[in-house]
This record gives sequence, structure tokens and C-alpha cells, in this order.
Amino acid sequence: MSEKNREARRSARERLQQERVAEKSREKRKRVLVVASTVVGVLGVVAVIGVVAAKAGKDGTSDAAGPVLAPSGVSGKDDLAIPVGAPDAPSTLTVWEDFRCPACAQFENAFRSTVHELEDQGQLKAEYHLATIIDGNMGGTGSLRAANAAACAQDVGKFAPYHDELYKNQPAETDDAFAKNSRLLELAGKVEGLESAPGFRQCVEGGDHNNWVNKSATAFRTGGFSGTPTVLLNGEAVFPKKGNENITPDNLKKWVKEANRGKKPGMAPPETTSVG
Repeated sequence: MSEKNREARRSARERLQQERVAEKSREKRKRVLVVASTVVGVLGVVAVIGVVAAKAGKDGTSDAAGPVLAPSGVSGKDDLAIPVGAPDAPSTLTVWEDFRCPACAQFENAFRSTVHELEDQGQLKAEYHLATIIDGNMGGTGSLRAANAAACAQDVGKFAPYHDELYKNQPAETDDAFAKNSRLLELAGKVEGLESAPGFRQCVEGGDHNNWVNKSATAFRTGGFSGTPTVLLNGEAVFPKKGNENITPDNLKKWVKEANRGKKPGMAPPETTSVG
């Protein structure tokens, strides 16, 4: 074999070795990129799960163990409804609300007198369920603390007037003023006999019904509701409309009248709790 041929074969072997080295280098880089991409993807999934979990945990719920202390006189599934009005009224208005929710305040402030009128006539009873959705959306604990305070008011037979005061004095959605017990007690002073009612202040400051509120908040999250307020008349959604009709005070009265046709108004007095 000539020297020229041997040189050519040596060069060919060297080129082949270089190509193999280059190919191994490319494969190594590829594996590194795949591993890196996988790590980034996993971190991304963890981050998303963390955001979802954080939002779920911020809506007033707590993982703290402890007994669920329901307020006095509650009713409904799992004792999560606070009733207002004659218990034998022929129609029921079910309301899921959050005391920090601006739309809830708009509903309450627009329909308060109508709902109370129908309650006083024995045509309608209301069942309030308390949610904490704004705590999750905006951060803070005002939804939870206000709901606990309202439940404390239920214990002493003052839920309805205190509920109304909270909505009349609702802070801006971004202002977590209801997280302060001092503010909640200040508003209680606007309801005759509430602030001084035995046990009320201790109940508010101790968060006695926090776990019950958390249970209610969980029921809201898992109940398939689209938001607050959720308003149902005899189980049918009526907010913001019923069928093709928008909700108005006059329409609400009309719907209740239609539902109650041929039925006697409620006469039984609402359950009250002695504060003496």
C-alpha cells in the first residue's frame, strides 16, 4: 500500500472519529436540554398548583383542627343556613353572600326593604349562607371575620339587623376593614342590644364560629355556584334574572305572589335566642 493511500485512510478514520465525537457531544447537549425542559415544566406545574392551592386556602378556609361550632337556630343541610322570617312561610329565598362582596351589597341595599316586607307578611323566609370568596380573590380575612361576627349575632337573636348594618357600611373591596374586630364591634353598636349582649364580644374576638364559616365556604366552593350573590327563590335562580325577566323589587314580589298562590302565609314566629 502506498504512503498516499495510507494517509488517505488515516484521514478518513480521523474524520470518522471526529464525527462520532461531535455526534456524542450533540446527543449530550440534547439530553441536557430535555432534562432542563422537564425540570422547568415540573416547576411550572408546581407553580400553577401552588397558585390554585393558595387561592383555595385564602378564601377564608383553614386547615386548623377544631370543632365546628354552629350558631344557634341554624337550619338546612349540614346546619349551614341562617333563617330569617316565619319558618312556615310558603316561599324560601336562599342567598349565598360574602360580606366583602360589592355585588352582594348592591343586591342587599336594593332589595332589603322588599325582602323584609315579604318576610313581615309571612310570604317569604330567607336562608342566608355565608361565603368568603373575596378573602381568596383579594387577600385578607374580612369575609371570614365578618361572617363569624354575624354568626355571633345569630347566637343572640340579632343576625338580621347586624347583617343589614354590615352591608350598609361595607368598605371598598380592596379595604379589609372587616378583618378588624374593633370595626365589627363598632358596627354592632348600631344594633340595639347587640354589643352588650352576653357573650357576643367574646364570640367575635375569639372567632368562635370560624370553623363553621369555613365549612360554609367549602360548601359554596363545591356547590357549583358561579359567584356571589347567588339568589334562589324556591330553588330557582332569580339573580340577575328569572327566565327572561330581570330581577326588580316589583318582579320579586310578583314571583313570590305567583309561587304562593293558594297557600297560607306563614304565621309561626322565627326562632329567637334569649339574651338575658
